[in-house]
Amino acid sequence: MRVLLLICFLIVSSHVYCQERVTPAAAPKDASGKPAKDAPKATIDMYRIVMLERDTVYVDTSLTIQDEYKHNYLRKDIFGLLPFANEGQTYQTLDFGLKKHDPFPGFGHRAKQFPYLEARDIRYYSMATPFTDLYYKSVMQRGQNVDAFVSANISPQLNFSIAYKGLRSDGKYINSVSSTGNFRFTTSYHTKDNRYSANFHFVSYDFLNDENGGVANIEDFESGSSQYKNRLRLNVFSRDAESFLKGKRLFLDHDFRINGNDAQNNLHITHQFNYENKFFQYKQGTLTTVLDDNTTIQRYGASFRPANINDQTHYNRMYNKVAVVYENKTLGKFKFFAEDFRYNYYFDRVLLLDEGINTGLLSDEIQTIGGEYEFRTQHWMAHGLISQSMGDQSLSHIQGNLRYTFNDKNVVSFQYERMNKIPDNIYNLNQSSYIAYNWTNDFNNEKINTISIDANTQWLTASVKVSSFKDMLYFADTAADDTVILAPQQHSGSINYLSVKVGRDLKLWKFGLDNTVLYQQVDQESDIVNVPKFVTRNTLYFQDYYFKKALFIQTGVTFNYFTKYYANDYNPVIGEFYVQNQKEIGDFPMFDFFLDMKIRTARIYFKCEHFNSAWTGNNFLTAPNYPYRDFMIRIGMEWNFFK
Repeated sequence: MRVLLLICFLIVSSHVYCQERVTPAAAPKDASGKPAKDAPKATIDMYRIVMLERDTVYVDTSLTIQDEYKHNYLRKDIFGLLPFANEGQTYQTLDFGLKKHDPFPGFGHRAKQFPYLEARDIRYYSMATPFTDLYYKSVMQRGQNVDAFVSANISPQLNFSIAYKGLRSDGKYINSVSSTGNFRFTTSYHTKDNRYSANFHFVSYDFLNDENGGVANIEDFESGSSQYKNRLRLNVFSRDAESFLKGKRLFLDHDFRINGNDAQNNLHITHQFNYENKFFQYKQGTLTTVLDDNTTIQRYGASFRPANINDQTHYNRMYNKVAVVYENKTLGKFKFFAEDFRYNYYFDRVLLLDEGINTGLLSDEIQTIGGEYEFRTQHWMAHGLISQSMGDQSLSHIQGNLRYTFNDKNVVSFQYERMNKIPDNIYNLNQSSYIAYNWTNDFNNEKINTISIDANTQWLTASVKVSSFKDMLYFADTAADDTVILAPQQHSGSINYLSVKVGRDLKLWKFGLDNTVLYQQVDQESDIVNVPKFVTRNTLYFQDYYFKKALFIQTGVTFNYFTKYYANDYNPVIGEFYVQNQKEIGDFPMFDFFLDMKIRTARIYFKCEHFNSAWTGNNFLTAPNYPYRDFMIRIGMEWNFFK
């Protein structure tokens, strides 16, 4: 009933215009106050979205199969990621090649940061008229997921945008509530002669999750017994634990051209500033779990406190990058830069342990110098970067990109990256009320080499990635019983990783078959990087126009599958995944039925997720103790307004 009401409301709405019908941009008005007949119209190329690296795309209100893939909590194609049972929880990484690395030391707690937007993920805008994007999707139960965005230009040179993303979902299992609040503000400015330009953003976010630690006896779930069809009957390891990640960031990137007029040869001064703080908290009231046989277990081992754990981790960093750029319109841009990176990673106490004193503080200042080169023509784009630290810290980064654009539909690119990365702080220092979760280390830098080739053509998309890792850091379970005692480990040997991903969208008449297949292979002495050998997504769909092309419908079935493997398990105490080799997951089909509709600039999504769950067995897991999602019906929409 709600779906029908929503569709009727959209059909009768008449004040929203699509890409082909955009309202006048500051159009002159006649004596009656209405736009003059000869008033200029804003075209879609006047609604620009600009990345940090100055690449530009345009607002798109069309409905394609890619929009179906992006209608989710992260609002991007999540092929290679497997979501946990509740919206707003973490994701199992099936495609190891999706992991990104930064040479500077990070905060850690990476399992909690999938929805976190880095500075490179923020977009800036230039809009001919005010633009609004509204996103909605229903959740598992008792809640909603909403993302509202507004952008407008105060003048042709000055734009601002404001956005807020909110989520509340209770989930199907005991103690699995998710709650998210994410505020984003951006502004971009340039002078009329483009001598000075600036991009600024502020983000504030918080991610709150109830953490049940997984199903205590996963065999109860896998049995398929009708006793456990109500998932609230499944016993979990914790009924009152929660994790909380919050943070803020101020970011400014600006450029000043020293010579007054834009010429064949230009000299620029650029500056990038990034100040960020993060806070992670793990709380747990009751530490013991009563199992089905009435025995008790303390899942994460012995604790300094008998109850009411409240672990807190603080982090702040300040980053400055100053550069001098020589630009020659024929030869390209030559940039020479210096970076200053300062951070504090700390806890609120000092611990006297048998292993020594845990001061609860890591703090450092890292300076680097380097150079960049960029060259662009109609068909070629080349970019190279090299940087090296100047102090006691050993840090280096080499990166090269080469791209050739045959036309709008055919692009081939090559990338090489070599990185000497300082370990994330969580590997070198941690404090917790759980005794075994306290450590101080001094690990070696991780060495990462990657070569990737990508081809996006009118016939298919393909990518090949080859990576090698030395001194890789990871978490492992060191306990020999049912408890989970994690410790950071470093593998001194080499790990080689290969992935090949191919995609093809086949179309015949009004039907389409979109296919994406990933193959992965790892060469290693120990089972540290565990990945499924094959991951596939295949969508058979039908699309057509109705009601004199006022309504566009796209409907079909999506099949997702990955082969069995020893997937990493999730640990809520530190918000990280860890290596395990006791239980394999995978080898289960996931079918989704969808019906998507487009009316002007409104896109409506109706989806039956995992509709085969009742008749293909209860072996669907996201991690060894965490079930995947059951069948559910979800609705959503995305609506664009051009004023």
